[in-house]
Amino acid sequence: MITSSHLRELEEKALDHGITVEELMENAGKKVFLSVKKRFDLEGKHILVFCGTGNNGGDGFVAARYFARVCPVVILLFGDKKKFSVATQKNYDAIKKKVNVLQVTERKELNNFHIQQNHGLILIDALLGIGGKGSLHDPISFAMRADCSYACMCRIAVKAPAKPRPSSLSYARPMLMMSDPRLAKPRPSVR
Repeated sequence: MITSSHLRELEEKALDHGITVEELMENAGKKVFLSVKKRFDLEGKHILVFCGTGNNGGDGFVAARYFARVCPVVILLFGDKKKFSVATQKNYDAIKKKVNVLQVTERKELNNFHIQQNHGLILIDALLGIGGKGSLHDPISFAMRADCSYACMCRIAVKAPAKPRPSSLSYARPMLMMSDPRLAKPRPSVR
């Protein structure tokens, strides 16, 4: 298992070798799209992307740009756009006119957002990456709870940006955690 500190080291090594944050975001977002496309037929699917304000959110904006080429996309942005890095802002600007982006800063705003049932919904969680520290605060904390409450055919959590391969320093797949809601039943305890 790769730890956050190891991923941070790999990312710093990539930056030291001339790979930009923008390139890491582009690679991560594209790989999220390609990984989902490989696993699912996207025809008739709808994509909901939960984005935070950090670089993981930037990865989510890039993924949304790729998904928007083949299916409907909605982005829920949790937090204040003033917190964007330059790279995250660039990717937000590239997608904001192509899909609906709803900014959520308070719980009541999220309560007004409803998912139509029986749609092929795939949820992309780009809320937090390796930069997250400490306990969760609103709006991220209620975003995490909402993420679990939506009826989706699949949830994909982008938990780390694309990282360089130690041998080539190009890029590798972002870490994806794919969950199937049918498998989310509690397991009986073993004694």
